[in-house]
Amino acid sequence: MLLLRLTPTEPKNIIPRNVGFKTLFMTFAKRLREGVRRGEITCSVRIWTRPRVRVGARYRIEEGEIEIDSIDPIGFPDITPELARESGFLGILDLLKVAKHGRGENIYLIRFHYLRPRPKGKRQSKPVQQKSKRW
Repeated sequence: MLLLRLTPTEPKNIIPRNVGFKTLFMTFAKRLREGVRRGEITCSVRIWTRPRVRVGARYRIEEGEIEIDSIDPIGFPDITPELARESGFLGILDLLKVAKHGRGENIYLIRFHYLRPRPKGKRQSKPVQQKSKRW
């Protein structure tokens, strides 16, 4: 019998983009998704028990991917009206209603940039070189 190990080999506090056969997604409220795609929203505040993303990794969103530029622990005083608007929310209360995920108590500021989906075109084939014939 052959056993395959499908658990990640990285430290437990880091989640890789692909675990086994499942691609990980980073979700955004529906009203924020278009702003992320246009590049108007480039940060997110998340309240988690531990970081669920890692710097340099790419995470799928509905269309395309985001690449994480930085993840920094912050405190409640760091959540300003300006940061809330930069994250796509009307204000601090609006942001806090969405930011909490599960039992988390640690606040993280995640900065990212959007990557458009790759075009699904035909693969370019290399021209076939014919050998010259000698007569």
